[in-house]
Amino acid sequence: MILQSQTEQPKNWLLSSWNTWDRFWFTPRQPHVLGLLRIFTGAMLLYCHLVLASQLTSFLGDTAWINNDTAMQLHDGAFGIADAGHSYLWYLDSPSLLWSHQVLTILVTASFMIGLLTRITGPAAWFLQLMYIHRLTGALFGLDQIVTYTVMYLMFTPCGSTFSVDTWIRKKFLNKISSSPKLDWLFPDVRPSVVANVATRLLQIHLCVIYLFGGLAKARGDSWWDGTAVWYAIGNYEYQSIDMTWLGAYPRIIAALSNITLFWEVFYCALIWPRLTRPIVLGLAIAVHGGIALFLGMATFGLMMVAANMIFIEPTWLTGFGDDPVDDPIDDQKEQEEIDNLVADLGPGSGIHQDQDLRAQKLKQAEKKIRAKYAKLKSRHALVKEREAKYRERVTRLKRREAKIKRYAERRQKAKKQRTDEQE
Repeated sequence: MILQSQTEQPKNWLLSSWNTWDRFWFTPRQPHVLGLLRIFTGAMLLYCHLVLASQLTSFLGDTAWINNDTAMQLHDGAFGIADAGHSYLWYLDSPSLLWSHQVLTILVTASFMIGLLTRITGPAAWFLQLMYIHRLTGALFGLDQIVTYTVMYLMFTPCGSTFSVDTWIRKKFLNKISSSPKLDWLFPDVRPSVVANVATRLLQIHLCVIYLFGGLAKARGDSWWDGTAVWYAIGNYEYQSIDMTWLGAYPRIIAALSNITLFWEVFYCALIWPRLTRPIVLGLAIAVHGGIALFLGMATFGLMMVAANMIFIEPTWLTGFGDDPVDDPIDDQKEQEEIDNLVADLGPGSGIHQDQDLRAQKLKQAEKKIRAKYAKLKSRHALVKEREAKYRERVTRLKRREAKIKRYAERRQKAKKQRTDEQE
């Protein structure tokens, strides 16, 4: 018995670890957070391309600050180690062609932002952004890197299924006709999916890696340890948008801000996952990046980093603002009536069996509607389970709070009785 219990423990541990891994990656997730992140990312991409358009020939072409040949040599090994970066913009020098390409890029990016044909405009926006990044080497900043990796993950997801024009098109037209699998892919419905969860996890892990290496890079210097780093930032007039040099009269505040920022950035990857510390970490993220946006003249980068941290928000916080597939009894009734009518038409007394082609067509329609009904019920079941877990967690917290209040009341009653006994 002892030997059996000892062999069962590793087996149970491995099974539990595998189940945890499976839940982490492959639990279906609602796409609402991804839809909101698509809007922020698309807006920042659109802003960047509009800025480029304000001085296009200064950024692109042979008359640019960094001309085509120099941009190519920054990647082909002429000035260092060669990399895999490549861009067809190295070979474009015609102003009319560059302007046509820029207008196309702006239209694609704007379509992605508003959620129009995101299955197509998402990959197109990422590819065009990648071409610009490889061409504009030497003029890139953190904002360009953040929006590029975010679009890279979003383009694989149904991020256009909510808060989008695609949602309006699906509601207005596709729900009234018998849609095809191609249209269902092009205009995805709002439902939990594994791909949304995988993309969410990759975005979360990528953000953790960014903060970890950013924090470790800061820890290599002295200014973040001795508490002077924040002063060097706010005292740099090149970046100032609001004069904060009055903080120089409060060196302890500057030191505290420097040390807290370093600690937060290094341990972000560990403290963001527990539910207890997540609100604190996200609050610090808003404070740090909001401060960068407000005081250090980097509004776009600060706002984009705040938006990137939204990936840790639970989708249930946003389902009330999007398409919630749980409560739709009218559509359910209509769908069920359509299925019943199709099945009734296939009965032996209907005479349809004499026309095999029509019978097969009716059978395919009934099968498609039944499959759609099953998929909808399955998505509802996943959402209900998610909500049940939330409610159980809330009940547990309330019970803990109730027990804490009871203990506090008992201690007060005991202290009151003790004081009464002492007075007597």
